[in-house]
Parts: sequence; structure tokens; C-alpha cells
Amino acid sequence: MAREFFRRAARAWAAVALMASLLVASAAARAGPAGGVTVVLVHGALIDGSSWRKVIPLLQAKGVKAVAVQNPLTSLADDVAATRRAIALQDGPVILVGHSWGGVVITEAGMDPKVVGLVYVAALAPDVGQSATDMLKGYPPGPAAAQIKPTADGFLVITPEGMREVAQDLPAAETTVMAATQAPIAAQAFDEKVTAAAWKAKPSWYIVAGRDRAGSPDMERAMAKTIKATTVTLPTSHFPMLSEPAKVAAVILDAAMKAGTR
Repeated sequence: MAREFFRRAARAWAAVALMASLLVASAAARAGPAGGVTVVLVHGALIDGSSWRKVIPLLQAKGVKAVAVQNPLTSLADDVAATRRAIALQDGPVILVGHSWGGVVITEAGMDPKVVGLVYVAALAPDVGQSATDMLKGYPPGPAAAQIKPTADGFLVITPEGMREVAQDLPAAETTVMAATQAPIAAQAFDEKVTAAAWKAKPSWYIVAGRDRAGSPDMERAMAKTIKATTVTLPTSHFPMLSEPAKVAAVILDAAMKAGTR
């Protein structure tokens, strides 16, 4: 009797252990390959969160949650606040991704303790006390600079011709929509200086746009070196996430896998 009791007990414990392992595996699968990391995507000037429309489905297909911030573009402080608001809504660790002007935003907002890594996409990566304007000094303006116009109330907009110039590897039909849906940025935002540089404390990745006509590929390479980022160069316009979304998603996933498990 005692022997039969112990045999039944052993089988019962084995069944419980199997069920527990299946529940753990199921939870891990739901968390995705990046261990529950959320990717928060921060857009640049003159565009909006829809600029990540091709990358988000690729991240989701890998089980990674991704959300895009809608920057008001009224000041650096306002954009940082919008990004912090998005971070606060997430459970668990966050990878911050910034494109162009968005790099300035994630440099400051990335100090949030939830943020475990930063990805710069053809983006500015200032040091403490630097502004976007400071970073652009010493590099010639891009060919589309003359197509960026001020408004009467202090904002900047870009002409359809200018959008085609900086997104030269995208179809004209796409750049026309980008110009029509652009988000003007307050000119004074470029003069606002960051008060913290998250890349000094968090691991960083950098995507250099090798054919960037809005910024300078040389400047991007120099910034990537300064922040000691894992660097990938793509032969794209200023918008790698639109012309090479799969390759951009791959860099973000690499950051999520590596930084999310530290």
C-alpha cells in the first residue's frame, strides 16, 4: 500500500512539474524574444509617429511590443515630456529609439530608469549642455536646407520639393504624402540644450544613413563613435526606417535582446 501511494504521489508531482514548465514556456513566448522589452519610437522634426509604420509590424511579428510617441514639436521640454509619458505607460524595460531630432529627445528622456538601451537612427546625440544647433555647427547644410521655411509664428516647415530631396530613395507618391502630413517644429527647439546624456549611462546603437541629404553621414559616424555605439551603416536617405525597415527593425531587435537581458 505504501509503495503504491508513493508511486501515485510521484506521478502527481511529475504532472504538476510538467504543467508548471508549460506555463513558464507559455509566458516566455508571450513576452517575446526580447524578454518583455517594449520599444518606444520617437520621431524627428517635420514628420510624426507614422514614420515608424513599416517598422512596428516587423517588431510585433517577433513578439515585441512597440509604441510610437507623437511629439508636439513645440519645444525640447514638451517632446521629452511626451516621451516620458509613453515610457511611464509601459510595464518592464524600455528600448528608446530616436530618429533625427528624436535623438535629442531620447538623449534626455533616456535617463528614465525603465530605459535599458538607446537606438539612434540618423539622429543627433548631444552631450550635456549641447543643442541641436550646436551639433550641426561645422558641417555644411544639406541640399534641402533651402527648402525649409519659417512660418510667421516661429515654426519650420519643408516644401514638397524639399521632402523629395531628403527622402530621395522613396517613391514620389510616398514623399508627397509625407509633405502633406508633416508636423512643423518650433525653430527655437533646436537651440534648447539637453541637461542629461543617457548614452553615457545606457548602451547605445546607431544607424548611420550613408546617403543622408538632411544631415551629414560624417557627422553621424562621428556621433556614433563619441557615444561608443554599436554602429550599422545603411546606404539610405535620411529615412532608413522607411526605405530599409527590415534592417532597422533588426538593429532594434538586437538592442532589445542584448540590453533587455542585462
